[in-house]
Amino acid sequence: MSDATLHSTTQDPDDFAVQIADQVESFIVAVTEVAKGDEPDSAVPFLLLEVSQLLLAGGRLGAHEDILPDERYEPDLGPEPDVDDLRERFAAMLEPIDVYSEVFDPYEPRKAPVPCRISDDLADIVADLRHGMAHYRAGRTTEALWWWQFSYFSNWGSTASAALRALQSLVAHVRLDQPLPALDGLDTDQDLGEDALAEEAGRVMAEELGTLGIRKVADPA
Repeated sequence: MSDATLHSTTQDPDDFAVQIADQVESFIVAVTEVAKGDEPDSAVPFLLLEVSQLLLAGGRLGAHEDILPDERYEPDLGPEPDVDDLRERFAAMLEPIDVYSEVFDPYEPRKAPVPCRISDDLADIVADLRHGMAHYRAGRTTEALWWWQFSYFSNWGSTASAALRALQSLVAHVRLDQPLPALDGLDTDQDLGEDALAEEAGRVMAEELGTLGIRKVADPA
């Protein structure tokens, strides 16, 4: 067992829960604010920072021993909060750079990349996190931690990792003054291989991305 695992399994469970909940809530609040579009010139760097910080919480959950819920069946939380508005706001804000290519399982040999959207990723991550937060705010701390850990392994961990790679690539292309291939007109419902992705790729120049948040933002920490 690694030192990180030992640390996370022996610390006060209440402290651990509060820390994870704080990181989750911070991400939800920050991403919701970015989606309002009030500061488009800092959108991508801020998203890069927020997704990076969220994945720290995910890593801590991943290193923790298995968390088991108090009840055998998950309590009914009622209707799930709608994230379509968040998805649509990010899709409009990131339109020229929203689509990217991703390989879902790096250990599956010769798996062709598929088109994904940053806007879909962010909305899906927020939906998963809000689900756990509903348990946490209802006083079901163990249930919240179980859900966040389970959904980290099954969904939002890989989704956030993919989005982080896309966001980091966007910033790197512009900072290194390299023209950015964009997946213009790509339909994310299509099952496209690597050759098709290359054929449909257009070019978005760095000056165009300047209005989409490729500007240095100081780390608030």
